[in-house]
Amino acid sequence: MARLIEQLQKLPGIGPKNAQRLALHIIKRPEKEVENLAEAILNAKRKIGFCQRCFHLTSDTICEICRNPHRDQTTICVVADSKDVIAIEKTREYQGLYHVLGGVISPMDGIGPEQLHIKQLIQRVNQEKTAEVILAINPTVEGETTTLYIAKLLKPFTKVTRIAFGLPVGGDLEYADEITLAKALEGRRVVED
Repeated sequence: MARLIEQLQKLPGIGPKNAQRLALHIIKRPEKEVENLAEAILNAKRKIGFCQRCFHLTSDTICEICRNPHRDQTTICVVADSKDVIAIEKTREYQGLYHVLGGVISPMDGIGPEQLHIKQLIQRVNQEKTAEVILAINPTVEGETTTLYIAKLLKPFTKVTRIAFGLPVGGDLEYADEITLAKALEGRRVVED
């Protein structure tokens, strides 16, 4: 039981209490159900890899998004992780391609530009005649460093933009922190009729 709890704690967002709850839940389930869960985890690990073009998760060599001829082939949205692709896709607003960096520059964690898929991004932009690169990286210190680094490298080759940041819809100004308010002011736009 202790080993199961220890392993569950390695999952993101799972602390000791949640790991214990999950472990107890697993133990109470029928053996066949637990086998199905273990099999699903192993199959996912064995069969899912990275797209050779954009580095998003896929079970094929090239992901479904990159293969879709109806997507805008001249726009690339750069994100840190595949979970960001999934979040943007849920909006159904963006119809271009993606490029997943595999993280952000973080010297404290020993992650430099060499550990990310930045070199491949630059090659794609040059080879695919990209008209615009949209940087959609979280506005953390590491995210800002990554955004500025990539923008500096790509500006000579293509138009580089970034998504706006600011207040969430339904949010209150009094509860927003200073950085969020500053970003909201920076990203302001003209009110249209």
